[in-house]
Amino acid sequence: MGEQVLHRVLHVEDEEDIRMVTKLALEGPGRFVVESCESGAVALEKALVFKPDIFLIDVMMPDMDGSATLQALRGLPAFSDAVVVFMTARAQPCEIERFKLLGIAEVIVKPFDPVTLSERMLAIWENRYG
Repeated sequence: MGEQVLHRVLHVEDEEDIRMVTKLALEGPGRFVVESCESGAVALEKALVFKPDIFLIDVMMPDMDGSATLQALRGLPAFSDAVVVFMTARAQPCEIERFKLLGIAEVIVKPFDPVTLSERMLAIWENRYG
C-alpha cells in the first residue's frame, strides 16, 4: 500500500464564522483543500463527491449532531474507517472519553488556535498513518 497523504479535509460546522476561520487556517498554509459544510446532511452529500482524507466535525449542531453525522458516515462503505476528528466546546474529560469511544481519532477543543490548527490536523493524521 502506498503512503497515505493528508490533503482533503471535509469540515462540518453550523456556525459560518467558525467555518470561515477553519477554512482559512487549513488552506492558508497551502497544505490542505477544505470543503466546508453547514450540516451533517450536507456533509453526507458532499463526502462521496469530495472524497475527503479526514473529517473535522462539530459536535453540537442542530438536526444532526456530530455523533449522528459520524454514525451516518460509518454507514457508508467508503467512510466506514475514515479518520474523524470532533471539534467541541465540551472539553470535560468524561465527554472527550465518550467521544473517543465512538471511534474518533481526536477531539479539538473550541476555542481553537487557528495558527496551529493545520499542524494539529497533520499530527492527528500522522498518528494514524505515521
